[in-house]
This record gives sequence, C-alpha cells and structure tokens, in this order.
Amino acid sequence: MNLLASATIEQVDADFNESMETINGLVDGFFAALPKMAIALVVFLIFWVIAGIVRKVIRRASFGDGGSALSTVFSRIAYWVLLIVGLFVALTIVLPSLTPGQLIGGLGIGGLAIGFAFQDIFQNLLAGILILIRQPFRVGDEIESGDFTGRVEAIETRATFIRTFDGRRVIIPNKQIYSDPLKVVSAFDHRRSQYDIGIGYGDDIRQAKAIILETLENTEGVLGEPAPDVLVEDLAASWITLRARWWHDSVRSDEVRTRSRVIENVAYALTEAGIDLPFETNVLLFHDQTEETDGDRSAQREGWPSQDDNPRPRYRLDRPGDGDANRGRAGTIEEI
Repeated sequence: MNLLASATIEQVDADFNESMETINGLVDGFFAALPKMAIALVVFLIFWVIAGIVRKVIRRASFGDGGSALSTVFSRIAYWVLLIVGLFVALTIVLPSLTPGQLIGGLGIGGLAIGFAFQDIFQNLLAGILILIRQPFRVGDEIESGDFTGRVEAIETRATFIRTFDGRRVIIPNKQIYSDPLKVVSAFDHRRSQYDIGIGYGDDIRQAKAIILETLENTEGVLGEPAPDVLVEDLAASWITLRARWWHDSVRSDEVRTRSRVIENVAYALTEAGIDLPFETNVLLFHDQTEETDGDRSAQREGWPSQDDNPRPRYRLDRPGDGDANRGRAGTIEEI
C-alpha cells in the first residue's frame, strides 16, 4: 500500500511539474511576442488612421452627377478594404509563419462561405452601386416599381426608399429595381394623359369632337404644344367612344388636377351643347311561347337566321281528344 501511494504521489508531482513548464513556456512566449504585438498594433493603428483619411477625402469628392450618395459608398468600401489589409499585415508581424498566401487562401474559403450566406445582401449592394453609377433615376424622381409608385427619397447600397402618393414609405431592394422593369414617371418634363367619353348614336360626332377639343384647349394645365386631340375610338354597344388626349407637366400633382379639370369641363360643355352622355343599355327579349308560330324560325328576327327552309315545329304532347288544349305550352315544341 505504501508503494502504491508513493507511486501515485510521484505521478501527480510529475504531471504538475509538466503543466507548470507548459504554462511557463506560454508566459515566456507571450512576453517574447509583446514587442511584435506592439509593432503589429502600431501598424494596424497607422492603417486605421490612413483609412479614416481616405474615407473623408473620397466622401468630399464628386462622382458624376450623383454627388454624396456615390461618394459615401466608395468611401466606405475604401475604408474597410484598408482596415482588412492592415489586419493582415498585423497578423503576419505577430505570426511570421503565417504567409500572405495562407491568408489569401483562408480568405478565399471564408469568402466563399460568406458569399453563400449573404448572397442577397451582396446582390443588393452591387445593384445599388450600379444604380448610383449609371443613375437611371435620381432622388426626387417619381418611379413605378412593381405595385408601388412614388417619389424617390433616398438611394442606399441595399435598398431604395420611395414615398407613395398616399403618404407611405416603401423600401424596395435594389436587386429588384435593377433586374425588374422600372417606370420612371418623371423622366421627361411632359407626358400625355387620355380619357374616353361616350356620346349617343344620335349625336353629331364632328360637333362633339369640336366641343371637346375646344374645352381641352381652354382647360388650365393642358399644354398647347404638343396640342391636344380627340379621336373616335370605338363603336360600343350603347355609345360612340371618343378619346380625348392632352399633354401636361409630368409631376403627379399636376396630372391629377389637370385630369379632374378636363373631365369636369368636358361634361359641362357636352351637356350644355345637348350632346347625350348615355348610360349603358341592356336589351332583354322575352318570347311568349303560346302560339304555334313561336317555333317558326322564319318569323323570328333575334336568335335565328330567317330562311325559307327553316324547320317547322310540331307538338309531342298532343293527346287525342284534347284538341288545342296542350298546344303552345312551354316545353311542348319539338324540332323536326
């Protein structure tokens, strides 16, 4: 028993001594690496200062017509690139065995993993940079993307902010804006609107066109050049459709107000001139099948062509002795 206990004590002492030697080695290595860590920290701080200066210089620069938005994006990219380079340089100072090739290799594998994880973010970032560079629209323009229409408030690297005309903010990812069809409503100074007006078939088309055209020319907000015009669009079931077309400023508020004035003025002008503005009319035809001639197709105008050789009807419920009692009842006529 004494031999076993002494062996156990010697083994514990050996393990403790080995652990202390390991700890002492780590401590000695840490103090030996302190100068390198200090140099690495100074180098990283130098890169950090340089990155901050470069960011301020780029932010004050102007790129194309974009101004601050594109400058802010480039300044942020330059800032983080310089910080990452400074971190790599600091790591190679502390760990001389870590070569730039190993760092780049590790960055490639990590970058691939990060790329898959943040694919949508990178796509929106790239689309935002392309939008800021190419500038298909600017802040203040009115655009239509998908189901949303509004005025652009801000263009950021991830998304574009628009304010709808009913006072709501919509955030649209830049990837959607760049890849899907986009309508820039205010791309040009002027644009055209139209409205269909129905007049009666008994009214004079030329007179109605002249009245509408004169009304358009005298309506506030309608531009004289390009000049408004009126076209015959359709011969509908209950009216003749005339299409009024006019040009106005592309601002949304001007469009809405001018359209309201045009409809109001045209309605008053046509009414005062005695031009009919008919409602939709539906005609229902009822056939009273009480006579023998109800099944005569040659005597009918609606529903069947009138021909001399149309078949005549016969009755299938005639009973001997009934005479004409069953003639003309619904469901008794049969074609032969």
